[in-house]
Amino acid sequence: MSDSKLSDSSRRKQLRPLYSGPFIGRWLRRLVPLVMIGLAVHLLLPQLDNLGNTWQTIQQMPQWLVALAIGSQIISYSFSGYLLTALAVMLNEHLAIRRSVLITLAGGSIGIIAGGIVGSSAAIYRWTRASGVSRQTAGLCSTLPPLFNNFLLAVIAIWGLLHLLLIHKLTVLQGVSFGLVLAILTVLVTMGLWGVTHPVWLLATMTRLSAWWAKVWKRPFAPATIENSVNQFINTWLIFRSGGWRGPALGAILYTGFDMLTLYFLFIAAGHPVRPGVLLTGYGLPLLIGKAGFIPGGVGIVEATMTAIYVSMGIPTHLTVVVTLAYRLISFWFPILLGFWAAVYLQRVTAVKVIEDNNEKDIDK
Repeated sequence: MSDSKLSDSSRRKQLRPLYSGPFIGRWLRRLVPLVMIGLAVHLLLPQLDNLGNTWQTIQQMPQWLVALAIGSQIISYSFSGYLLTALAVMLNEHLAIRRSVLITLAGGSIGIIAGGIVGSSAAIYRWTRASGVSRQTAGLCSTLPPLFNNFLLAVIAIWGLLHLLLIHKLTVLQGVSFGLVLAILTVLVTMGLWGVTHPVWLLATMTRLSAWWAKVWKRPFAPATIENSVNQFINTWLIFRSGGWRGPALGAILYTGFDMLTLYFLFIAAGHPVRPGVLLTGYGLPLLIGKAGFIPGGVGIVEATMTAIYVSMGIPTHLTVVVTLAYRLISFWFPILLGFWAAVYLQRVTAVKVIEDNNEKDIDK
């Protein structure tokens, strides 16, 4: 047996067990047939006029620049699929990039309508698991991509806030928000680093916090779910420590990079090229705030925040509004619609089955 196979086998033996309940399968079987109705009623119908007007505006831009923007977004989502494939490769398993792209698109769309990141993770777990990978790999694919992407967004957002501070464009509200976010991130990182070396303490702490949260919001408390999440977090640390972060990190960087390139080409198409520093400053913070908000997809929040930041740096308001809405149409609305088609497709081609942990074995060879 080769050294690489020995290393992979050793890594697998260190990983903690994960479970998946029958809820995931039942949930997806019931949700997908209803999701298009939910999209139309809850999210899409109120936006139809704005989407139509935005598309008419895009059609008036130089078509070759619009094509470059759309092409950049297609490449961006290709690398989001590569991120899942790279995670599978870390455990010496195979997940085709084409399938990974469909799963990413479909998972994002499901998350918009049902459960946010929880619903998205459940859907991605189900479809990656049904693609032939082990529970460990499916668990990583369902939880790690948002961590990579959001961490990168946080770095860009912090850079943007520091840039606004240096050019004296940082408002008091933005400064307070920056301080709070930085303090929260510091506490979470400190707890995480301590927890991976003291898993018993981490499990006990997370169980107490989750029980308190469930009591406050009068929601059911599931200790097994907390244990599963802690095990997944520790598995992530074990893989990172062995150098497995490089491939997924590259996928996240290229995914974000080509997404920013979409926005850059639209600024050029609107007749107002921007410097890379300006582009970065107005990109990260709005998307990060949109992900943290309670509105699905950050609809309205991202557009308003992005417009305000770019206008504060001297870009004309009317141009900023046009570019921001065009960017959101290409990078958010089009992928959401494609994602629901992908969800229906995946449900059709995937054999629907309930995964019983007690009666099946992980793929360890």
